[in-house]
Parts: sequence; C-alpha cells; structure tokens
Amino acid sequence: MNSLMLFKSQIQDPTQRLSTWGVGFKCSNFSGVVCSNGSGSDRVVSVNLTGMNLLGQLRSGSGLCQLSVVEILVLSRNNFSGSIPSCFGGFRNLRVLDVSFNFFTGVVPNTLFKLSRLRELDFSHNYFDGVVHFWIGNFSMNLEKVDLGFNMFVGEIPESLLYLDSLKYLDLSNNYFSADLPDFYQSLEYLNLESNLFSGTLRCLSSSVNSLSVLKVANNSIVGGIPTCISFLRALTQLNLSFNLLKYDISPGFVFSDKLVVLDLSFNELSGSLPSKIVKATEKSGLMLLDLSHNRFTGDIPLAITELKCLQALSLSHNLLSGEIPARIGNLTYLQVIDLSHNLLTGSIPLNIVGCFQLLALVLNNNNLSGEIQPELDALDSLKILDISNNMISGEIPLTLAGCKSLEVVDFSSNNLSGSLRDAITKWSNLRFISLARNKFSGALPSWLFMFEAIQTIDLSSNEFSGHLPNGNFNFSLNFNNGDALLRSQGAPLVASRDLGIKISSLVVDRNVLTVKYSLSSLVGIDISDNQLRGEIPSGLFGLHGLEYLNLSYNSLEGQIPQTLANMRSLKALDLSHNSLLGQIPDNISTLGNLSILNLSYNSLSGVVSKKRGYSRFPGALAGNPNLCLESSGDTCETRSQPVVPQKVLKEEMEDGPISVWVFCISALVSFYFGLLAIFCSPRTRIYILQTKVEM
Repeated sequence: MNSLMLFKSQIQDPTQRLSTWGVGFKCSNFSGVVCSNGSGSDRVVSVNLTGMNLLGQLRSGSGLCQLSVVEILVLSRNNFSGSIPSCFGGFRNLRVLDVSFNFFTGVVPNTLFKLSRLRELDFSHNYFDGVVHFWIGNFSMNLEKVDLGFNMFVGEIPESLLYLDSLKYLDLSNNYFSADLPDFYQSLEYLNLESNLFSGTLRCLSSSVNSLSVLKVANNSIVGGIPTCISFLRALTQLNLSFNLLKYDISPGFVFSDKLVVLDLSFNELSGSLPSKIVKATEKSGLMLLDLSHNRFTGDIPLAITELKCLQALSLSHNLLSGEIPARIGNLTYLQVIDLSHNLLTGSIPLNIVGCFQLLALVLNNNNLSGEIQPELDALDSLKILDISNNMISGEIPLTLAGCKSLEVVDFSSNNLSGSLRDAITKWSNLRFISLARNKFSGALPSWLFMFEAIQTIDLSSNEFSGHLPNGNFNFSLNFNNGDALLRSQGAPLVASRDLGIKISSLVVDRNVLTVKYSLSSLVGIDISDNQLRGEIPSGLFGLHGLEYLNLSYNSLEGQIPQTLANMRSLKALDLSHNSLLGQIPDNISTLGNLSILNLSYNSLSGVVSKKRGYSRFPGALAGNPNLCLESSGDTCETRSQPVVPQKVLKEEMEDGPISVWVFCISALVSFYFGLLAIFCSPRTRIYILQTKVEM
C-alpha cells in the first residue's frame, strides 16, 4: 500500500475522500481500491476514484506507476490536469483505463501501445489534442470500447479503427476530425461521430446491420440524400442525423424496425412529403421522439404519425407543411411535447388534442390557424407552455382556461383575439411569461396584472386597453423586484429580440419514460405600449429595481415622470414616448448607469436640461418636446422643434411592431431542438448544446 500512500501525498484531496487510506494499511480501508488477496502493495488490481474531487498532476514519479498488476484504473470525474504519465504503458494486465471528465492535456502517450489486454479506453471530456495515433486499433485485439469524445483531436480516423473486429463502442464526438465519413467493417453496437468536421455522404454500415443500436452523426457537413439502407439496421434504437446538409426526398422504403426509439433528422435540407410510414407498425413499436423540424417538407401531416402510440415528443416545426392538424393526434396519449410551429397549417386547433392529456408544451405559432380557443382545452391541466402566436385565431380567452393551472409560458400574440382580460388568468399562479401583444383586447387593465410571483415578462402592447394603469401592489414578482436581475442577464443582447428563448431538454430514461424540462431566457420587462391608457404612471411601477425594460409608449399618459425612477438600477431600456407627460425630466435618470436605450420623445416635458446630464448618448430621446430647453455649448439653451408629421413617420416604423426599430420588442417564439447527446454530457461543450438529451 506504500504506492497508494505516495500517490495520496502527491495530489490534493480537498473533500477528504481518501481520509481512510493508510488506516491499518488494510486494503479494505482504501476507498475505491480492490486487492487480489486483501493486502499487499503489489496486489492492487482495481483503483476506482470516480467523482472524488481530487486534483493535481500525475507525473512520471506518481505512486500509481508502481501498481504493476492493476487491471482496472478509473480516475474519471475529478480535476486532474497535465499529461498522462508514460508509465501507464507498463500496466500489462490493464483491462480498463478511464480518465474521462478531467482536465488532462497533450497527446495520447505512445507507451499505451503496450496495453495488449485493454478492453476499454475512455479519454473523453478532457483537452487532449493532436492526431490520434495509427496504432489505436492495433495494440489490443481485445479492445471493445474507445471513447475520445469532447476533446480537440484533429485529422482523420485511424484506419485501424475501421477494421478492429473486437470494437463494439466508438465515440469520437465533439472533436475536429475531418475528411469524408468512413465506413466501418466490424459489428459495432454504438457509433457517435457527431459535432466534428466530417463531409461526404452517409455509409450503409452493412457490417453492423444486425448489431448497431445507436448511430449519431449530427452537426457535421454530410451531403446528399439519406440512403434507404440506413433503415435496414435492424437493431437501431437511436438515429441522429441533425444539423447536416442532407437533401432530397425521403424514400418510401425508408422504414425502420419497431426497435427505433429516437429519430432526429432536424436542421437539414430534406424536402418532399413527410414519410407516410416511419417504423413498422407492430405491437412492439416504441418510437418516443420524432424530430423532422427545420427542413423543407411539404404537404399534409400524414395520418401514420398518429399511429405512433408511444410517441412522447413530436417536432415538425420550420417546414412548409400545409393542411389541417390531424384530429386523430389526440390518439397519442403519451405525448408531452407538440411543436408544429412555423408552417403553413390551416384550420382550427382540433378539439381531440385534449386526448393528449399528458401534454406539457403545445407550440403552434406562426401558421395560418383560425377559429377560437376551445373551452375544452382546460382538460390539458399539465400544460406548461402554450404558444399559438402569429395565427388568425379569434374570440375571447375562455374562462375555462383557469383549469390550466400549470401554465408558465403563454403567448397569444399577433392574432385576432378580443375581449377583456379574464380572471381565468389569475389561476395561472406559476406564470413566468405572458404576451397578448398585437390583438384586439380592450377594457381596463385589472388590478391583479402585476401580482404573479414568478412573472418575468408581460407584453400587452398594440391592443385597445383603456383606463388607468393599475396602482396596485408591485411587490409580488420576485423577478421585477430582484436587484440581481442585471447579473442574471449579463451577456444577453442589449436590444431584446422578438424571439423568446425556450430550451427544452427531454431525457429518455428507458424505453418507456421521457422527462421534459425547459429553461426560459428573456429580459425582465413590461410592455404595454400602443394602447389607449391615460392618467398618471403609478410611482410603484418605477420602484421595481429588477426591471430591465419598460415600454409605455404610444398611450395618453399624463402627469410627471415619477422620481422613484432612481430605484430601477437594472433598467436597460425605457420608452415613454408619444404620451402627454408633463413637467421636468427627473435628474436621477442620469444616475442609471446601465440604461442604454431611452426615449422620452413627443411628450409635453419642459424645463432646462443641462448638458452635464449626459443625454447626448441617447440621440433623439428628447425630440418633440417643444417646451424643453436643451443647454447648448454656451450659456443659453435651445428648444427642439418637432417634425411636421411625427406620428405618421413613427407609426410607419411600427408596422412590424409597437416600437421603433432601435427599441426592444417582445413576442414569444418557442422552438424545440431535439438532439442526441452522449450519456455523460460535458459542461464544456464548445460549439453548441443540443436541447434534448436522450439516454438509453
């Protein structure tokens, strides 16, 4: 055990996970260590230090180098750094070498060529670089698993790996491997080449026709069509070809066995009709996740999709699909996510969709849907995300939607909805985002409008609301009152996009269970612009120190700008333009160091504005206030004349939204990215993170 004690002295153990080492010098007291006869430093056969938070460098004089008969060496999920010691090549009995999820650098040492009994080699999730040695597929005829994923390897796949008969599991994902996609000539069970620089066309992998279970080639530059022979892989459970340059129609013969669980062909240039049959319809059919989004598919949604009884996540968004949503979609009782957004779908939302009673996300935005919101949708009481924006849906919000108590993200913007704000909304106690913008809602704003604890964004712009802004309790929202809002949104774009960022992560735990989570990214703000509001602005609204944007423009608001504006230390954008505000501009606006967008134009503000107050960094912010005196370079001041027809000019700018182009604008757009990641996902993904995680 002296070698292990030497190793312990050479590294750091901040959480004292190795505190039992050395007690009585018994092997059983050495956590993570197995000995052949229970003791003896030359009898250590297994060292597994997974997730012990150890750190340091393993140098050539490491105590580990003295473990001459070790068979299993696992150092994964620690904080080791530096290069791999060359002495590891002396472990002639080694069967498993796993150094994954660390901070190792450099190249794979040539001395590992001596490990002729090795079965598993896992160098994933580190910072290894350079070209993978040609001998990687020759040094051990027992090698079954090679995982080099999430590193910085370059060049081509060594030819020896293409012919190694013993190889079953190969993961080279998230590196910089290049050249044309090769074929493999052994019976692989798992092949992951995603997030590299591969080009060329897909191979048939005929040598693995009866064995390959997982095939991931996402995020490369693969061209051409999808060969029908891919569907001949009889054992396939997961196929991810997303984020490539695949084209052309999908052949009618492209039908998988009933073992397929995940199919992701998203983010390509596939065209033609959706495949009428995807898997063989048997009692054992288990397809759970189908993502054909971000392609150029046309025509109707085939009824065959409604026969996939186990389907739990369906994304056909960003295509050119037409026709109506099949009424039989309600037969898919396990569905948790439906995303049909950004198509040309017509008709109404089918009433039978309430059959999907486990639904968590219903995303139908940017289509040509019409009709009304059916009261029966209240049966979807698990629904968290409801986006029907940018359609032609009319009528009022049904009172029965109070039954959807789980709603967190609601986007009804850009439709023909009307009526007043119904009290049903108050039942959505977990509401985080709501947009009713660009509709025909009318009536007074209710007193409960700002009383949602989790609310982050409220957008009621471009409607016909009238009356006063409610002067209620503004202290309910944790986000509106969170002083750390600025820190939370650092790195976010200065001007909020029209797109609300929602990332869905779905985890296939086994062949029967898929869990769904989502994350919401949008600036914390309120937009009630372009309505018919009047009266004074409640001072409490300007006391929300977590608010990042506030837009009350294009109303008939009166009175003075509240002095409590100084409390809004997170404010990045403020638009009070085109109202009837009076009096002087509060001096404390200049103290808002994070304010980057300001528009107070076309009001009735008056008084002298000193040049020292820094309004020059907001061009045009004070235009159209004829009684406002702006201090010039001398001791005198000048008034700003307003354009002849300011309303016409700025209204034209607002054709695509309620605010001029340089000011923020919020409208929810929900997209789901269903991809496949390896079973252990790196926190250091360099290119992008696919938003659906699938593990088998």
